Amino acid sequence: MNTKNKKGYFGEFGGSFVPPEIQQELDRIEQAYIKLKNDKQFVAELKQIRRDFQGRPTPLYLCKNLTEQVGGAKIYLKREDLNHTGAHKINHCMGELLLAKYLGKTKVLAETGAGQHGLALSTAAAYFGMECEIHMGEIDITKQASNVAKMKLLGCKVVPVTFGQRTLKEAVDSAFMAYMEQYEYAIYCIGSVVGPHPFPVMVRDFQSIIGKEAKRQHRQHEKKLPAAIVACVGGGSNAMGLFHDFIKEKSVKIYGVEPLGHGTNLGEHAATMTYGEKGILHGFESLVIKDDKGESAQVHSIASGLDYPGVGPEHAYLKSIGRVNYVTCTDKEALKAFHLLSKTEGIIPALESSHAVAYGLKLAKELGKDETIIINLSGRGDKDLDFVLEYGGI
Repeated sequence: MNTKNKKGYFGEFGGSFVPPEIQQELDRIEQAYIKLKNDKQFVAELKQIRRDFQGRPTPLYLCKNLTEQVGGAKIYLKREDLNHTGAHKINHCMGELLLAKYLGKTKVLAETGAGQHGLALSTAAAYFGMECEIHMGEIDITKQASNVAKMKLLGCKVVPVTFGQRTLKEAVDSAFMAYMEQYEYAIYCIGSVVGPHPFPVMVRDFQSIIGKEAKRQHRQHEKKLPAAIVACVGGGSNAMGLFHDFIKEKSVKIYGVEPLGHGTNLGEHAATMTYGEKGILHGFESLVIKDDKGESAQVHSIASGLDYPGVGPEHAYLKSIGRVNYVTCTDKEALKAFHLLSKTEGIIPALESSHAVAYGLKLAKELGKDETIIINLSGRGDKDLDFVLEYGGI
């Protein structure tokens, strides 16, 4: 399904709003990607990396205990937490670094919130023998100390971001500023389906392996399509990875779960699809949570990877045409799901993924026992344990 009606756009969302010299570099990246994505050698090398280094395919796991306790539909988890480095982020990082290798780049730059993108990119950089620089908000550095330590162990330079809210939005700002001075030898590897074209398309394509595998695996288990699929949405990469191969399947209901945080007041949440309006952020046009001055507002989520005031342009488009249902989950609901999945199935989810689990449990109760749902477990919760123990206890 090609939804772009002009270059880099999904309906009225997307595009590229960057300085001319950066646009020239993005055009080169796009041209190389178009050439390489169907190149037999490139495809074969990426397939080998996914199999032998990442550990793909990841399982589609039936939660028998959770299904029995909740009642209703069978609950399946797409186990992206079992990727090497513990989350879906490695899917696009290995693809982008392989592209960088073909472009002759020697360094990679990026931002990170929960640390999973930074960890995955640091891992990919070590694999390909490239220099790596990750920008991370001061608050997130404290919350995600274990991932920061891993990044440094892998040889990455971690740059603390000390301005603004000191979280994900400012980390993107900082990384983009650094990239403008290094683009001739470095490549910016954005951590989600956001940013100027071609990043939303490239990241979605690399992440689409999630949905392709999930669809095939579900048919092997159940001999049919699921009734619904569910994923959390911050920038939206894990969600687009799961959704993309199901969009054309009209019988499958699709749910994107946003962080409602503490409540509906400005600054208490990061539910962009629910409360955002059209605007430009970080070089692309999409929905943005704005303050009373029309600027991107401060946002909040207990999950560091979801506290972003924008969202991928393809998500905004899918909402505009009514194909995806965007719903919300509070911090408390996510924490409850975090503990329930851990104690019921022996699987500790990331706080980001816990938002999808929380809504998936509600949905399972509404569906009949002959139905099934797939929840994308986008990452594992090792990185969140210290914070959860301090914030939510055991």
